[in-house]
Amino acid sequence: MRVRALVLSDTHVSRRGRLALPRAVLDAAASADAVVHAGDLVGPEVLEMLSQLAPIHAVLGNNDHELVGRLPTSAEFDLGGVSVAVVHDSGPAEGRPSRLARMFPTAGLVVYGHSHQPFDGPGTNGQWLLNPGSPTQRRRAPTHTFAWVEAGDGEPLRTRLVHLEP
Repeated sequence: MRVRALVLSDTHVSRRGRLALPRAVLDAAASADAVVHAGDLVGPEVLEMLSQLAPIHAVLGNNDHELVGRLPTSAEFDLGGVSVAVVHDSGPAEGRPSRLARMFPTAGLVVYGHSHQPFDGPGTNGQWLLNPGSPTQRRRAPTHTFAWVEAGDGEPLRTRLVHLEP
């Protein structure tokens, strides 16, 4: 069975904040088989909203103070036959691929966030690395982003970054 997952990070949305999830993200979540969130949801509202649209795998980010005790700091799970690992902060860019391979030696896909800088490319030891960026705070990235992951049916893993219109 083919599984299509929406991948997010660094949404930074809370009931007291000024940010909201873009309509494109909510529409994507409603059409996804699963949602993967690599932390910095900030408030429980995002977790609850997304979990009403699709099953969610989420980890704790450094700004998720209200979610301590509700989310793990990292997660590993199967997605369409691919072993996926998720962590918020993967450390400095230098040495990241080998560091993630040591942290998650059996993962085929490692999803991370924190930097708000999208990345979709090879790691080491056959791993694929994916940082979906942020759909709400682009910081130094040229656009707001999220990602899709498709896996299953014996086909290779497919990932795709989505750049939102300004």
